[in-house]
Amino acid sequence: MLIVNLIATVLGVCYVLLMLLYIRGWHKQKVCSLPLNTVPHTFISVIVPARNEAHRIGPCIQSLLAQNYPQHLLQIIVVDDHSTDGTAALVKGFNSPLVTCIALADYLDVVDANFVAYKKLALQTGIQQSKGELIFTTDADCILPPHHLQHLAAHYQSQQAVFIAAPVKYLPGRGVLHLFQALDFMSMQGISIAALQMDLGNMCNGANLAFSKQAFFAVNGYRQTEHLASGDDYFLMWKMKQTYPNKLSYLLHPEVIVQTPAAPNWHAFLQQRIRWASKSAKYNDVPLNSILILVYLLNCSLVLLFVLALLGANAWPILLVLLGSKVAIELVFLWPVAQFFSSTQLLIFFPLLQPLHIVYIVLTGFLGFFGTYTWKGRRVK
Repeated sequence: MLIVNLIATVLGVCYVLLMLLYIRGWHKQKVCSLPLNTVPHTFISVIVPARNEAHRIGPCIQSLLAQNYPQHLLQIIVVDDHSTDGTAALVKGFNSPLVTCIALADYLDVVDANFVAYKKLALQTGIQQSKGELIFTTDADCILPPHHLQHLAAHYQSQQAVFIAAPVKYLPGRGVLHLFQALDFMSMQGISIAALQMDLGNMCNGANLAFSKQAFFAVNGYRQTEHLASGDDYFLMWKMKQTYPNKLSYLLHPEVIVQTPAAPNWHAFLQQRIRWASKSAKYNDVPLNSILILVYLLNCSLVLLFVLALLGANAWPILLVLLGSKVAIELVFLWPVAQFFSSTQLLIFFPLLQPLHIVYIVLTGFLGFFGTYTWKGRRVK
């Protein structure tokens, strides 16, 4: 028991130090301002991969067409990934000169039903057909605020970054599941920003991502990761960091927050998070891998201490101290993050959901390595 307590204590101390670095990283990131009298001159190609999204892609396209951005500098390409629900017909129904819908199947020599990386192929195909200097990617179920591309172009023109990540938030919802997802996702968004500032690994979200088309082809796009179903965002960011170490940027502003729906049920949520966790074994990112291992081992140790306490071991004191320290330092980190996302009301429930979050980390981490998941109707190992 002494050894277990010692290991758990060391993990807890390391975790608190990590969170202090994240707190520092968040405060280093400044909210970006739109320079006065900015004249956009960057041609932006928006790439939207879509598979069976007829029930959700309409609002996405509407939000793109409603952008406060010069139409002669905008192109929207939807890449239909073998949809069977009328997604392509719905997109074409907008009848806008800004919107083009192309079928991924038209650009493939062989269609393999077991191939898992069609999203990367869809993105690659859309980028190859694009005319823009700056590529912006989002998902078919996302909604952009009206000044998003205006801020994006201004940031790109002023910072000359080749890769720009930006924030994502879940659409409003109800119930314990939505509350749990909203807190977890907001935490990941904050960590992504802090990690970039402190050089603690590469994290981003493909629902709100932009990059130079020239730089994309300079790093060979998604090549060497085509066999992986997930990670189009992370692996591209990692490759950009290797080639352009000082030209990655984060665009933090309330008017660029992309909104996306949370998973509708527990099964879909777990499938999504197992998919996200599955790519962690493929990271060639020492800082990020070290952090993931630390977080996973800490949560495993908390579960172990709880089990030992139930079995009669004297584990309650160390368990409560570690759990209390974890909750306290995470709340200190999350408070300014929640303020930015206008979600401070969610933090009331944060301590209550800690047991569920710990079990979720342990479960999805394990299944991400050894399990399977379903994504867009495709079974992935």
